[in-house]
Amino acid sequence: MSTAPRLAAAKKDWGHDETGCTVLHIDMDAFYASCEVARHPQLQGRPVIIGTGRRSVVSAASYEARAFGINSAMPLARAERLCPQGVFLPVDMTYYRNISRRIFDTVFSRITDQIEQVSVDECYMDVSGALMRWGMPTAIARWIRASVARQFHVTCSVGIATNKLVAKMASTNAKPDGMLLIPKARQAEFVQLMPLRGIPGIGPALEKRLNAWAIKDVADLATMSERDLTRATGSNLTARKLAQASHGLDDDPVQPRAPEKSLGAERTFLHDTTSMKQVCDLLRVCSNEVATGLRSHDLIARTITVKLRFDDLRYMTKAHTLETPVNSANRIYPQAVGLLKAMLGLPDGVPMDTPLPRLIRLAGVSAFGLSRVEDTPIQPSLDDIIHESKRRTGSEAQRLDQAEATMDSIRSRYGKGSVSMGL
Repeated sequence: MSTAPRLAAAKKDWGHDETGCTVLHIDMDAFYASCEVARHPQLQGRPVIIGTGRRSVVSAASYEARAFGINSAMPLARAERLCPQGVFLPVDMTYYRNISRRIFDTVFSRITDQIEQVSVDECYMDVSGALMRWGMPTAIARWIRASVARQFHVTCSVGIATNKLVAKMASTNAKPDGMLLIPKARQAEFVQLMPLRGIPGIGPALEKRLNAWAIKDVADLATMSERDLTRATGSNLTARKLAQASHGLDDDPVQPRAPEKSLGAERTFLHDTTSMKQVCDLLRVCSNEVATGLRSHDLIARTITVKLRFDDLRYMTKAHTLETPVNSANRIYPQAVGLLKAMLGLPDGVPMDTPLPRLIRLAGVSAFGLSRVEDTPIQPSLDDIIHESKRRTGSEAQRLDQAEATMDSIRSRYGKGSVSMGL
């Protein structure tokens, strides 16, 4: 659910010169909520909010719900006050991911294999190689929007430009269920119409620093030198990126099958707790989910991170990088428990019934430093070698037992003659 600012003035006809506009940004509209309406048509036109439990937050909201001021990450208790007549549904990520996979496989992949998926409901597409068949980028965008709506009963918005930055900003301002082409000659004008937060990557903290330098919008940003932007942001790289973005420039290519950066799972307790057992049980559930996600993507992780949120809503995280990467719950979970104890200043051997020193509201596990299994040489640890040795020894003993049983059977049938078998 995008919360990026949109301008009514930006959603207009910017011209029809499609030369060089070979990058599409496709963003599903209120995807989670739209998926629920698609499988429950009786919800059409009603304010649908994805998220349940008074201590949880809004994961997504239909446009009818947004009219009541509901946004993602808003506490559900507040959403219920703003829209008591809303339909509140639990998050069903298995269903949303399944719909997403089908959309990518049956629609997007019909156009090109140059697709960079950045989330379950969003991707970039380089259509330069598809123009011989399709003619114009706008023809591709129209077919995509119509096909998704017809086959899956959800809508998407498409931005078309010469680069990823402008295409993404265009799709944001095309919402909902729209298409926006920004010709190359007008991309600087389009970008400079926006507030600072309209540029992806500018958050509240960076916006505040820029405001302190009298930079109030992208038009102001475009007047600044890289030198001054470096002083304002404290980073040469950030200054260069902002200077380019303020003129609608971006040299980041579409990267098909971009690798996952991290996988994580977290949960909020129904009641704040100091029970180590409850927190560890939750970490086990999260470890299982992370391990399942890693294996389903044929990935392996080198760094495990635990996240805690306390009763005062403050967060704490702690990470540990392993010598040998992992993708199984029985390797991730012990690391998570160790990190939990380290974060709270507890010794390793503390009993499970020891109360935690702080009330815990939320706990989660994430895996970072991901790489593909087949591309990662793994040096087995001593524990791995001992475990494998025991496993093989057990298997060999089982084979010998089975062979002896076979010999006994042969002897009982044919007497005590000499019999040899290749083991």
